[in-house]
Amino acid sequence: MTKFLDTSVVVRYISGIPEDQAEVAAHLVNNSDSLIVSGVALVESALVLRSVYSVPREEIVDGLISFVRKDNIETYGMDKGFVLQGLLKCRPSGRVSLGDALIWAEARSGGGDTVYSFDQRFPADGIEVRTEL
Repeated sequence: MTKFLDTSVVVRYISGIPEDQAEVAAHLVNNSDSLIVSGVALVESALVLRSVYSVPREEIVDGLISFVRKDNIETYGMDKGFVLQGLLKCRPSGRVSLGDALIWAEARSGGGDTVYSFDQRFPADGIEVRTEL
C-alpha cells in the first residue's frame, strides 16, 4: 500500500500545533514504514508555516530538512538527495524560493539539463538556466 502525506499532516508534525493533531501526526510519521511526500505538500507546508504560524524562514527550512531526512520519508518523483540540496539552497537567504528549489530538484531528479525561467535568481547548480527565451 502506497501512503502519501497531505500538507496538514506535515504542518502539524513540524509545528506541533494543535497539540492533539501534532501527536497523531508524530505517531503516524514516527511509526510508519514508508510515507511519501510530494513537492506540492512541501511548498504548501512552508507557505502555511510562514503565513499562518509566522515561523521564520530558517526554521521552516530546518524543519522540512529534518522531516525529509527521516528514513521512512520518500519524496515523490524526486531524488531525496536533490530535495535536500534544494532545501539547503533556500535556507541562507531569501534569494532562492522553496518553489524554485524544488523545481531545481525535480529537474535534476528527472535528468533535465535546462530550465527556462525569467527569474535571474533561479539556482543553476548542475543545470543550465535560460533566462532569454
